[in-house]
Amino acid sequence: MKKIIIASTSTLHNGEYLDYLLPKLALHFKGIEEIVFIPYARPSGISHDEYTQKVAIAFSKINIQVRGIHEFENATEAIKQAKGIFTGGGNTFLLVSQLYKNNVLLTIEEAVKNGIPYLGTSAGSNICGLTMGTTNDMPIVYPPSFQTFGFVPFNINPHYLDPIEGSTHMGETRETRINEFHHFNSQPVVGLREGSWLEVHGNSIILKGNLTARIFTRNNEAYEVEPETELNYLK
Repeated sequence: MKKIIIASTSTLHNGEYLDYLLPKLALHFKGIEEIVFIPYARPSGISHDEYTQKVAIAFSKINIQVRGIHEFENATEAIKQAKGIFTGGGNTFLLVSQLYKNNVLLTIEEAVKNGIPYLGTSAGSNICGLTMGTTNDMPIVYPPSFQTFGFVPFNINPHYLDPIEGSTHMGETRETRINEFHHFNSQPVVGLREGSWLEVHGNSIILKGNLTARIFTRNNEAYEVEPETELNYLK
């Protein structure tokens, strides 16, 4: 049975890394002493070691050790032996490229579908959808495919932002970009605001946090759903 947390962000404004999620993560990874961290997205270009250390500090607060996937001789075997997996945020193009390059995308998908607890934040959440096509990131590298895990039957837009009333910004809004996506793609898109996450248990997908999420479906007006809403109807 799938056991997944798909979080929009790792850090809330003025908060410490993962602090707002730690009580939930203590339950999510209950009984697990060590998780495998996937640092491939490298936010701001930091090294795999630096990123893993940052994550290790956060997880030490709930008495869980962290080991970066790059520390293993064989990345595929690392995932096969993992008791829990966390994929952090950063650049989604780089993340997906590295998942394919290191031949672990399908291995992670299989592990999680077989019940290994998974946490994703930002880019690590984006890849839980059918494709990475609704990322906010610049294409700094070119992955061999945009197809991702498909843990949920829709796409995700982490860090979803609403238009600012009265703003003189003349560029595209996030909603405009998602509507452009739907000219060429049929799957729904869930806009996850900061501090929100999706909790997946088996086939159940429930919106968590204090904020609504914005739902986009092709050829329809976008609409809001309240926290605790079941989203497995989206297909």
